[in-house]
Amino acid sequence: MSEGKRYRTALAKIDRETDYTLTDAVPLIKQISTAKFDETIEMHFRLGIDPRHSDQQVRSTVMLPHGTGKTVRVLVFAEGEAARAAEAAGADIIADDSVIERIQKEGWMEFDAALATPSMMPKVGRVARILGPRGLMPNPKAGTVVQAEDIERAVQELKAGRVEFRNDKTGNLHVPVGKASFSEQQLMENVQAVIDAVMRQRPSSVKGKYVRRLVITPTMGPGLRVDFSDYRTMM
Repeated sequence: MSEGKRYRTALAKIDRETDYTLTDAVPLIKQISTAKFDETIEMHFRLGIDPRHSDQQVRSTVMLPHGTGKTVRVLVFAEGEAARAAEAAGADIIADDSVIERIQKEGWMEFDAALATPSMMPKVGRVARILGPRGLMPNPKAGTVVQAEDIERAVQELKAGRVEFRNDKTGNLHVPVGKASFSEQQLMENVQAVIDAVMRQRPSSVKGKYVRRLVITPTMGPGLRVDFSDYRTMM
């Protein structure tokens, strides 16, 4: 089946004008995930924020109860005892001056998440323009700049399924919540964890509706609009 036919077949199974409950959306999203690979399931939030204002930025992390279904390659900018702790915790790359130089000169980016100790941030700043646009620049607000004594926990959380989210320039959030191969219960629990985390980050300066639209979608398939009425009291 070609990509076009597969997409049209999936599209025929849904109503693009319907806002599905999560109970209906999760099993349906599994049904329409028919690619030959294990598709990532993502949530897309259209937020009622003005991203031009610094006090209306939405950025945080969430621990997915069942992880992302992806092996996460963790790089840690650390030296000395912190570097040894990171390595013992399972970090894939310990970034010293030579690794920073490689990122700076070659644009090397073979990792999925990055942590740093505060003492390393002046050096990490040299590659901020490379890491930032890719969402890999360590940041205290995202919990990715950590003290040496917290390195082990932070590495383990990233490996286990801690996901960072932040709004883009249009006020949208895009958050992976697992794989199509996950059970309905696993996906549901991950989805609910993400919704709860996003709701907790509502800026106090936002007036009116906070979440204007929520869509859940597989990598290669159409999206399903999700009924958000169950969370209306939090909006």
